[in-house]
Amino acid sequence: MMFKIGDKVSVLDEDLTGLVVKILGDTITMEDENGFEMDFSKKELVLIKNESQLKRNSFLDVSLSDVINEKETVKRKTITKKPKERFEPTMEVDLHIHQLTDKSSRMSNHDMLTLQLDTARKKLEFAIRNRIQKVVFIHGVGEGVLKIELEYLFGRYGNLKFYEANYQKYGLGATEVYIFQNVSAD
Repeated sequence: MMFKIGDKVSVLDEDLTGLVVKILGDTITMEDENGFEMDFSKKELVLIKNESQLKRNSFLDVSLSDVINEKETVKRKTITKKPKERFEPTMEVDLHIHQLTDKSSRMSNHDMLTLQLDTARKKLEFAIRNRIQKVVFIHGVGEGVLKIELEYLFGRYGNLKFYEANYQKYGLGATEVYIFQNVSAD
């Protein structure tokens, strides 16, 4: 729709009418009856051909009805669901000593192993209490002492099974624990 300076216009979403005083591209400056100037997009305005048209609200034309239809159309968000990641653990515990303490340089090998095993036991108990089904303990490859001790620890629980974690993600340095949820705790 073409507007020209001096045209009487009404704003679509507001109860405002006025005269076009300036046109700059698609921006129309309208002066209302109180002398205030406001800028609007061309699409926000409707040309009023006569006063009776304004009073009867019968100035709906094709462009205005398109705008109304667009506003009335319910826009639904598309939700993209990720496929279930059944094989992904819900909890990871990194047992590398530098992840557990800053004071590892002052610790003996026995102290480091004890800290790692205590951490593993606490995290496993936490997972059991909170009904977390899968936990991956990242122990690294090394000489295998921590891995053997972890297997001994896990073997003392009757409600879980453990196995090598996903090789592609963790390599050889991780053990995944699956906790059976419907076993009653003794």
